[in-house]
Amino acid sequence: MDTLLKYFKNLSPTQIIQLEQLEPLYNDWNDKINVISRKDIDQLYQRHILHSLAIAKYINFKKGTHVLDIGTGGGLPGIPLAILFPDVKFHLVDSIGKKIKVVSEIIEKLNLQNVVAEHNHSSQLKNKYDFIISRAVTAFPKFVELVKDKIKKKSNNKLINGIIYLKGGNLDEELKGYKKKIILTPLSKYFKEEFFDTKFIVYMPL
Repeated sequence: MDTLLKYFKNLSPTQIIQLEQLEPLYNDWNDKINVISRKDIDQLYQRHILHSLAIAKYINFKKGTHVLDIGTGGGLPGIPLAILFPDVKFHLVDSIGKKIKVVSEIIEKLNLQNVVAEHNHSSQLKNKYDFIISRAVTAFPKFVELVKDKIKKKSNNKLINGIIYLKGGNLDEELKGYKKKIILTPLSKYFKEEFFDTKFIVYMPL
């Protein structure tokens, strides 16, 4: 939690309390359902919460923005971002029902009013969104095909509406077909911990 406060200094008391509650909530649920890698649970704030909040360093979502988190798993990156942006509407979707059960319980415990969790497949979603976010649920080209028709055309944010994707490793092969369409930002620009040296934000306007 100290690492989080180092990079986000202007959190409200409510936001700090909500973020502090994430560790006991995830620890409790992880004992029942493996929603976060067992080897990572002790590094929850750095490897999952702070990683998710890299998106908040990249874009300051305007009030009323609609964000879809596809393949949210245990609610990441959606839940930490919903805490930081209480005036933004988040829709968290995963095809695995037991994970959405965990997400729904955490949303309720934190009293987050700006989040809806749904057990569904992306192909079944009818609404359109300003931004679609995710943490490396699949190869980027496949992800684009899944969500490209779910973006609103009009934007109220500084960034054009599109995909904001968290991904790590060597992305040259995966992104070679999108070189002129994407902006790749290393997370080491925002965070100094070694974990982020090989992590990126892939932004693709649509």
